Amino acid sequence: MNRYLGLDVGDSTVGVAVSDLLGLTAQGVETIRRKSLAEDISRLGTLMEEYETDKLVVGLPKNMNGTQGERCAAVRDFVLAVAEAYPNAEAIFWDERLSTVAAERSLLEADLSRRKRKRVIDKMAAVFILQGYLDSIRFKG
Repeated sequence: MNRYLGLDVGDSTVGVAVSDLLGLTAQGVETIRRKSLAEDISRLGTLMEEYETDKLVVGLPKNMNGTQGERCAAVRDFVLAVAEAYPNAEAIFWDERLSTVAAERSLLEADLSRRKRKRVIDKMAAVFILQGYLDSIRFKG
């Protein structure tokens, strides 16, 4: 079984989660503070190496009606740049609608302060994205 990295790509951060070796659960890894595309992709490459994976589950921020807007284009551009830097990387796009809402709700339930929530929300959104994907492949057959 391969590990997967889950990504919640935003304008100022990239939330990162990783699956366990069995592909059952997702755990938050870190929030990459975006600096430059080259630095962001370099950090992602380091994480891919560290977790020995080239499989990326990338949240695609569709509009609530299912259409794709500017945010989807920005995420796709980021993934294209990743593919250029790491040709063996496989990107799997996952509909991330409501992942940030779900992450926020779980952090509120955990009674985290607003400041702490702000620090971990992107990482938690990545967990929700990756967990959704893992559940979908596990329960297919």
